[in-house]
Amino acid sequence: MTAKKQDLICITKKNKEDKQYVVCFKDKKKSAPKKTSKNPKKKSKKRSMKSKIPQNKYLELIEKKKKKTITKKENKLLDDELFKKYCKCIKTIKRSKNKSPKSYFDKYGICMNSLYKNRKFKPPYNVSKKCNIFYS
Repeated sequence: MTAKKQDLICITKKNKEDKQYVVCFKDKKKSAPKKTSKNPKKKSKKRSMKSKIPQNKYLELIEKKKKKTITKKENKLLDDELFKKYCKCIKTIKRSKNKSPKSYFDKYGICMNSLYKNRKFKPPYNVSKKCNIFYS
């Protein structure tokens, strides 16, 4: 064997006839680190709800979208901001002190109307279920 003395582990054992023998093997801990499998369900980090653009730029993008003169990059930025505002709206209604049954269960409709429908924007598909990126 060409293994170093430090890498070997030797154990003395007895067989059925009371004869002793020595078994040596490589220390796996030192030669190769053991790969540990983590929990298969990965917990993703919660995204920040902070706005990336200032309020005046946000209002300018809304006007551009209404006139249909918005670029793809600006449209993506606006959709992201509308989505954040929608999730924030749901969160505030969900955690409000006044949890009357009507306002508590109508939070999705209230926020959808105030951000998308009143501006005649088409809301993204399944937008309310995607809000768990920001909060649970």
